[in-house]
Amino acid sequence: MPPILDPKVLVGTASADDAGVYLLDDGHAIVSTLDFFTPIVDDPYDFGRIAAANALSDIYAMGATPLFALAIAAFPENMAPEIIGAILRGGVDSAAAAGIAIIGGHTIKDEEPKYGLAVTGIVHPERILRNNSGRAGDALILTKAIGTGILTTARRSDAIAPDALAPAVASMATLNRSAAECALRFDVSAMTDITGFGLLGHLHEMLGGELGARIDAQAVPLLPGALDLARENIVPGGTRTNLDAAIGDGTRFGDTVPAALQLVLADAQTSGGLLIAVAEREADALLAALHESALPAAARIGSLVRGAGIDVA
Repeated sequence: MPPILDPKVLVGTASADDAGVYLLDDGHAIVSTLDFFTPIVDDPYDFGRIAAANALSDIYAMGATPLFALAIAAFPENMAPEIIGAILRGGVDSAAAAGIAIIGGHTIKDEEPKYGLAVTGIVHPERILRNNSGRAGDALILTKAIGTGILTTARRSDAIAPDALAPAVASMATLNRSAAECALRFDVSAMTDITGFGLLGHLHEMLGGELGARIDAQAVPLLPGALDLARENIVPGGTRTNLDAAIGDGTRFGDTVPAALQLVLADAQTSGGLLIAVAEREADALLAALHESALPAAARIGSLVRGAGIDVA
């Protein structure tokens, strides 16, 4: 895309950040994002909840507060009205949990269902949390377990029972609202949410070409069953692409990090958690606050360092 010249665009396409930010005045900036996708779970209500939570996450990742949303959807002409209604209701309920309304939207006919939200939020221009403004020495905290891509792929191929997918569904439907509210109470320098590029891909974006990172692979929280499925080679194509890209971008794995775990660390996520760079002195306090906010999977997984690339040990 051509460069953006409008000086009121505070965050645009240059940094691959989670949302765009536009300056209104000295105390207010609008944050805008759009995200939609095809069903990744069988239950239409859960699909709606997850799609909405995924879109809202971009607003939270910028340190912003959502204001309202518009729905974007595509449905087959012969889809049962009750299924469409369940999807839309799931989105409305997720938005309500975020404290906002879905005030309109647009729907088209398509053979493959799709649903998501365009979300508008607000933030103080001096309090934007970008994805590439971390500091050497910051601790890295991840707020949700990873492995949703592997588990949803396994369910689609009947490699696991519906009950085995339940922890992933619960995680994906959980808003990042509480995690973001906790983060804003501490000395956080950068934040992003973990979605399609996986943990390693979004961490690479966080480095911004100026920093490196060290990750303790054993400290990264994993959803139940994800590692076993990776050992069985039940992994989505996007996850393999992510791993290849991570290695190409300079990620180095220690000899003790097995191939299956490398895949999970690169797993393409939907509605994943927040990756937070926080001052070392406040890392334990932030982690405690996250646990007190009903986010038990939150974990310290490593740190930002001077240098280049990601070292996983």
